[in-house]
Amino acid sequence: MFLPFFLALKQVKIPVTLREYLTLLEGMDRGFSMFDVEGFYYLARATLVKDERFLDRFDQVFSHSFKGLEAVKGGEGVEPQEIPEEWLRKLAEKHLSEEDKKQIEAMGGWEKLMETLTKRLEEQKERHQGGGKWIGTAGTSPFGAYGYNPEGIRIGQNESRHRRAVKVWDKRAFRNLDDSVEIGTRNIKVALKRLRRWVREGADDELDLSGTIRATAEHGYLDVKTRPERRNAVKVLLFLDNGGSMDDHVKIVEELFSAARMELKNLEYFYFHNCLYEGVWKDNHRRHRDKLSTFDILNKYGSDYKVIFVGDAAMSPYEVVYPGGAVEHWNEESGETWLRRALDQWPQMIWINPVKENGWRYTQSTQMIQQLFGGRMYPLTLAGLDAGMKELS
Repeated sequence: MFLPFFLALKQVKIPVTLREYLTLLEGMDRGFSMFDVEGFYYLARATLVKDERFLDRFDQVFSHSFKGLEAVKGGEGVEPQEIPEEWLRKLAEKHLSEEDKKQIEAMGGWEKLMETLTKRLEEQKERHQGGGKWIGTAGTSPFGAYGYNPEGIRIGQNESRHRRAVKVWDKRAFRNLDDSVEIGTRNIKVALKRLRRWVREGADDELDLSGTIRATAEHGYLDVKTRPERRNAVKVLLFLDNGGSMDDHVKIVEELFSAARMELKNLEYFYFHNCLYEGVWKDNHRRHRDKLSTFDILNKYGSDYKVIFVGDAAMSPYEVVYPGGAVEHWNEESGETWLRRALDQWPQMIWINPVKENGWRYTQSTQMIQQLFGGRMYPLTLAGLDAGMKELS
């Protein structure tokens, strides 16, 4: 039963291994999920999926492999009764006024309901719809389906009238984590996590569990040990193209910027337009008054910084290769000259492009910058970000 499921996961390129499959079987053998399909779903997902990007594909395979499988749960002290399927078919739903609903009286608790249900099952010999006594559909009886009674027992009703029941794997809450779909802030944070480089530093301490156990065993009394908290020590410079053709990509770049600020503690950012020249800025409203010297930026931030340029690289080729080619001011040196200086200062540097990769070949400036970066230009997709972060790390 489980081997076809395992093979189906491999068929959709989820990197599951035999070791993980054996771990799943071991968990089943130890009773971690007995007669509970939802419990089995969580067990299988925890043991077989090691990368968040594959969660949606896992849900789809699970739904296909175990379609129709439900949890098996028994009621203590209640004998199962077979109810004809046609009795349980939904034909109508009765709408009652608030006054009608208030007139419905509860039947005295769970034990009384179960006792009455048993008697009704013995007495009733045919299907019933509507009404307030027999087991059926669309009535006010406390037994049956698709009716109204605040303390009733629902029999044969495949969904709640107030909370629509959807299996957790059919909700596909993780569909936006797949490489091939639209990117979002959470997705970007997942990709940026590849840049983590943990070190222990800072004033805050955390519990050293293994050290505490070892010291307690040695001394014979509780000896709590702490150690400096782990922090992400990676340092990143983010250069963001702003204005012009980049107006079409504001939303996705905002998501990238937001995710980067949340995920990367040592982040510095600057704005530029089209290509890097002698000045950058931090505030777009004051870009012409409060420019920062690019030379100062190059000298201030060491070669250990990882650098990400974000832009569509779509401009006149003159803006890249000629002095005076910039559209907003006279640049004494070409954009290519400044980009080469940046590449010399920061060897770990990539360019992220929000334009789809198959459109790059139609823009000469994009090809020029891609060549300057030694091919290290990546699309602003989850797969592209993942590849870019691998390059930086």
